[in-house]
Amino acid sequence: MKKTNLMKKTLTLALSLAMTLSLAACGGGNSSQPSASGSGSQPQGGSTSSTQQNSISDSDKVYKVGIIKFMDHASLNQIEDSLQAELDKLGGELGVTFDYAGYTACGQGDGSTLQAIAAQMIADDVDVIVPIATPAVQTTMATTEDAGIPIIFSAVSDPITDGIVADMNAPGGKVTGTSDALNTKMVIDLMRAANPDLKKVGLLYSKSEGSSTKPIQEAKDYLASLNIAVEEKTGTNTNEITSAVDALAAAKVDAIFTPTDNTVMSAELAIFEKLQDANIPHYGGADSFALNGAFCGYGVDYVQLGRETAEMVADLLVNGADPASTPVRIMTGETATINTETCAAIGMDLEQIKSAFSALGINVIETKTQQEF
Repeated sequence: MKKTNLMKKTLTLALSLAMTLSLAACGGGNSSQPSASGSGSQPQGGSTSSTQQNSISDSDKVYKVGIIKFMDHASLNQIEDSLQAELDKLGGELGVTFDYAGYTACGQGDGSTLQAIAAQMIADDVDVIVPIATPAVQTTMATTEDAGIPIIFSAVSDPITDGIVADMNAPGGKVTGTSDALNTKMVIDLMRAANPDLKKVGLLYSKSEGSSTKPIQEAKDYLASLNIAVEEKTGTNTNEITSAVDALAAAKVDAIFTPTDNTVMSAELAIFEKLQDANIPHYGGADSFALNGAFCGYGVDYVQLGRETAEMVADLLVNGADPASTPVRIMTGETATINTETCAAIGMDLEQIKSAFSALGINVIETKTQQEF
């Protein structure tokens, strides 16, 4: 696992009657990890990107790419870094420049900040906006509705339910992108494989995030069908999530499930040691949960998600792909990332866990806790 800290320009927001906004990337760094074997994406309509088929005569062409990250945490930082690196690579291959340096910003989880950033993107006349995570996408769409700027989103778990696209095969309008939809049942199956005596599962998430609604309901339904009890706790910030973890530990849950929830992900570094002390394995809906101390992160490869988002940006800008008819790409790949330090701390046998997960057809990656991305 290679970890590199990037120094990025600081975002300055001045909200007044005459609002000025300087855009740059917030926080984070560049973190890379091996991609899961066999992982990738599957456009709903079966089409593939045409970026490699294109030849362009205007080698001096510069495209302004706006990037809006919902908040600063490991998952979204992975996507942002991978997206930018792939845009640089594709620009070199296609003989164009994707200029994102002056048009990259972080909303820090605040709706007003996201709205101001999106408004500034309009003023800057960017060629495309790439919002990362569902809340950033929803705010960007609402703010730029009349501006006509195409949107290539990244990391939206349920684009239809969240009102982002009309259809996964034919999104309609000027919006398409990549989805990190989660196989919730498989996460529960991993819990059962690791602990056949599983009796009570804690659900830890934020009610303010639409991306958590569907997988949490799926988890409740599946656990009910298995006669496994549920203890549900929520929070809207790190302090509340920490208190929720204390409550779940007091309830003596056997394991905790969190979907692709930005609020919990941003709090993981504050809670993983509490869960270690309580001997409770935390299963998160992305590999980055494990990178920040959770026992297991299951889901898509966010480095690959960033790459594929960049491919869609290039296809739109260079080849003229129409977002309305470009299928949303849903990432595939069955990978579980195990934090070996946490595994040992909670008294679980790594080799037994790997064997149990492999029996379900799941590729296993090992990692250790990283504090920065």
